Amino acid sequence: MDTIENRLKELGLELPESVAPLYSYVPVTVHQGTAYVSGQVPRIDGRVPYSGKVGKDVTVEQARELAEYCVLKGLSVLKAEVGSLDRVEQVLKVTGFVQTAPGFYEPSKVLDAASELLVKIFGEKGRHARSAIGAAELPDNTPVEIEFIFAVDIPAE
Repeated sequence: MDTIENRLKELGLELPESVAPLYSYVPVTVHQGTAYVSGQVPRIDGRVPYSGKVGKDVTVEQARELAEYCVLKGLSVLKAEVGSLDRVEQVLKVTGFVQTAPGFYEPSKVLDAASELLVKIFGEKGRHARSAIGAAELPDNTPVEIEFIFAVDIPAE
């Protein structure tokens, strides 16, 4: 079993099944050792468990839980594309969007959950640059959407 897979088990985490996108895009594009993971929405069994705006309909704690699930979904599609999460050389960038209520100015608190989880999983390779953006509206009224950029080791064919 892969090292990162073992780490996930140690943390009591399981990757969700990689599912096809609902719209016209690919979940991951790899180019010259860089993997771009499309925005992940925290759908569980086809639906977002908490919907609405953070700071009004959804608590920071609930949004943090959804951010962690976005990480697991992102890792799931990455693994499906590159074969093993042990190919990750570095988490380069995380861009998170938080659907916020007027006056909610702390999307960084929500995105910290994703950043912290990536470090728990990958150690120093999980440290990354990040943007945390408050948004007026997100797809399916989801409180959180996160996209990722990874440096990956892809053997020459």
